[in-house]
This record gives sequence, C-alpha cells and structure tokens, in this order.
Amino acid sequence: MATPIQIVFDANDPALLAEFWALALGYIVQPPPDGFTSWAEWATAMEIPEEHWNDASAVVDPEGIGPRIFFQRVPEGKTAKNRLHLDVNAGGGHDVPIDDRRVMIDAQVARLMAAGASTVGQIEQRGEYWVVLTDPEGNEFCVQ
Repeated sequence: MATPIQIVFDANDPALLAEFWALALGYIVQPPPDGFTSWAEWATAMEIPEEHWNDASAVVDPEGIGPRIFFQRVPEGKTAKNRLHLDVNAGGGHDVPIDDRRVMIDAQVARLMAAGASTVGQIEQRGEYWVVLTDPEGNEFCVQ
C-alpha cells in the first residue's frame, strides 16, 4: 500500500500561493474545520493573534485524489533554483497531437500568467512541448 504524501512549499505569503496553486491545479483552498464558516472564525476561536492568520494555508483536490499542498510562512525569500518542481499536465498527454497539446498548454500558461506567474522559457524537443514558469514567489514549475 502506498503512503499518502503532502507537498509543502515555504512561502512569504501562504494565502497568495494557495490561491495561485488552487487555480493552477483545479484544487480548492482547504475549507475550515467543521463548525466554522471561515478560517478567520476558526483562528479567533483558537485565540491565534491576527498577525499569524496567514502563517499557513493549504489546497486540496476537491475529488480527494491528489495530495494536499501545504504552504507555510518562512521569513526568508527564495534564493536558488528548486531541486524539485511540479509539472502541470495541461496538454492532454501523448495521445493528443502536438499541435493540439501546444494550444492547450499555451492557454493554461496565459491563465497562469494572468494570475501572477512569469515565463522562464518554452521548450520543444523530441516531439514534446512544455513551458517553464515561476509562481508569484519564484518557484519554478512546468506546464506540459
């Protein structure tokens, strides 16, 4: 049996990155615990000072299949290239003709750039096409 995982990002603004990655992956920002209508209501009930309300956030797959992605506030900014990155598979896979994949990938890239991503470069080789981007805090990822 496989062991479930959670992916964790260090962040300066966990709420911002949670919103971005929810859009990028078709996830949702994790709802507050039962009995609370918002995370602010929960934080107030837990007596968490307001300046710590954005210390963490998470996104979840609404279908419960993909891993939870957790964003934790850290004081330092990103300073080097990621050693691990996510690939957002927007092109439909190898059974889709490359020209059709390129259209789907470029549409997803445009959507993510409108949400705060930046383009690093486009790569086409060996019948594959992908675009390298960074999220609003500079974390590299690919759309393929």
